[in-house]
Formats: sequence, structure tokens, C-alpha cells
Amino acid sequence: MNEAQTLLPVLEALLRRAQAAGVRAGELEQEMQELNQRIFLAGGMRVDVAQAARRRAEREKALQEARDTLAEMDEIGVQVKDLEKGLLDFPSVMDGRDVLLCWKLGEGEIGYWHTPEDGFAGRKPLDVRSDKTHKERLN
Repeated sequence: MNEAQTLLPVLEALLRRAQAAGVRAGELEQEMQELNQRIFLAGGMRVDVAQAARRRAEREKALQEARDTLAEMDEIGVQVKDLEKGLLDFPSVMDGRDVLLCWKLGEGEIGYWHTPEDGFAGRKPLDVRSDKTHKERLN
């Protein structure tokens, strides 16, 4: 838990970089699709081939940056569950069973966990002071 919490600033920066690269790649893909549509509707037209090639290369570069950043996070041991929402899971063991510590972009700290089967919908709060779940504190 403490190791994952310590890594949050680095992971947040990586996550934001991957998100920005993904958005940029999406924008460039949309631009290329719109150009293709205009060409199709016009029955052909003159195209600045060099500019189109540059845009395609920019899109590929953005996609590769997103892939590389996600791979870097994977090497750290973090699972990116939803890039757009900024949802990360950290494999962990709690009371002898495999769980995932859960963090979402915008949260100040890792404050939730869930089983692999329950996913995000089954998030439960952590008691950070004792590394016990809220339910365990009540017993």
C-alpha cells in the first residue's frame, strides 16, 4: 500500500501523458477521416500528399507514445483499467487473498480496494491507518 501510494505522483504524470497522447491521436485520426470523406464526396480532389503523410506520422507518433507510456506503467506493476477515466489498479494481497487497490484520477490517495471479480463497481474503502477495510474496522 505505501509503495503504491508513494508512486502516485509518477503514475499520475504517466497517466496524464498517455491520456494526452491518446487524445491527440484521436484528433488526428478524425482529421484524416474527414479528409477521406471530403475526397469521397467530391469524387476525388487534389491533396497535399506531404502534409497528409506528416499528419499520419504525427498520429503514429502519438499512438506510440501512448503505448510506450502504458507499457511503462505495466512494467511498474500497475493495471490501467480505463485510460479515459484515469482508473488504475494495484495488485495486492489483503488477509491472504488477492485484491486490487483502486485509484481514480483526481483522488488524493489510494483509498479503495476491490476483488478482481467485483471490479470498480465493488470498490470498498480502505482504512489507511490500519490497512483494513471499513467493514473489518467495524467488527
